[in-house]
Amino acid sequence: MNDKEAIRDMYRKYWQHMIDKDAESLHGLMADDYVLTHMTGVSQTRESFLSGLSNGTFNYYSADHDSIEVTISGDTATMIGKSRVSAAVYGGRMSSWRLRGDFTLRKENGAWLFTRSEASTY
Repeated sequence: MNDKEAIRDMYRKYWQHMIDKDAESLHGLMADDYVLTHMTGVSQTRESFLSGLSNGTFNYYSADHDSIEVTISGDTATMIGKSRVSAAVYGGRMSSWRLRGDFTLRKENGAWLFTRSEASTY
C-alpha cells in the first residue's frame, strides 16, 4: 500500500473508530499535538475530543465516504475527506450532515498521524 492509500485507509478507520467509540484506536491515529476544530468553531485537543467521544458528548452512527483527496509533500500531507455522517452531538438528536474534513498529517517514525482537522459542510 502506498502512502496515499494508507492515508485514505486512515480516514476510513478514523470514522469507524468514532462509530465504534474506540478511543484507544483513534488515539493511535493522532499525533500528540492533534487539534480538531468542529464546524461550530470550537477547537479541542486530542484528549478533550476523545473524552467527549467516550462520555457520550459525541455519538456517531454511520459515515459514507464520497471522496478522499490526498496530497503529500515529503513527511507532511493534506487530506480532504467528504462524508455523509449520522450523529448526535452535544445532547442533540440524531441528524445527518455532509461533512468535509480538512486534515493535515505528519509522518513520524515511518507512520502517518493526523495533526489537525477542521470540519465544515459541503
